[in-house]
Amino acid sequence: MNGDTTVQMIWFVGAFALVLSSLAARRLNLADGLKMALAWVAILALVFLVVRTWQLFA
Repeated sequence: MNGDTTVQMIWFVGAFALVLSSLAARRLNLADGLKMALAWVAILALVFLVVRTWQLFA
């Protein structure tokens, strides 16, 4: 691991900890948490598909 990779890993772990702590503070039940996670996966997949399609036809 070089210095850049270490800094990126520290940033990722910190960002992930912030997201998890905010979800824990809301005290969502498991079903609501899964629905929210699936919604985010669908949104990110849609954005990925739009960008990929744009790249193919540009």
